[in-house]
Amino acid sequence: MTIRFRPEHLSAIRRHGEATFPDECCGFLVGHLDGEQKVVSETYPVNNARESEARYNRFLIPPQAVMEAEKYARGKRLHILGFYHSHPNAEARPSHFDLDHAWPFYSYVIVSVKNGESRELNSWRMAEDRSAFQPEAITVQDG
Repeated sequence: MTIRFRPEHLSAIRRHGEATFPDECCGFLVGHLDGEQKVVSETYPVNNARESEARYNRFLIPPQAVMEAEKYARGKRLHILGFYHSHPNAEARPSHFDLDHAWPFYSYVIVSVKNGESRELNSWRMAEDRSAFQPEAITVQDG
């Protein structure tokens, strides 16, 4: 499975990561399935609800925010396809903490933000046996 974005979606994720630096940002990927491809229609940013002293390396999306995002997506006849977050001054790859809190099917986009500037951006999916993340191909659609 691959995940498809328009350039403005990737820019929005990068800007969100830069705006919250040195803390992690977080949000949802909203869209639909097209065969074996996830197609992102929107990014849906949320506030990192983790306690302030832990936001530099952890994010938390509370249940109420998940319910609101689900309602928003359903209202547009879309689905939550995954989540995004930033890794301040770290690589754009999942941590063990990320794996411990991941769910199957969903895409997990991580943007590395170093010294306030976004860098590498990758998407990941949990392996079928839930033992690790596997890279997920990102395609970019113009227009």
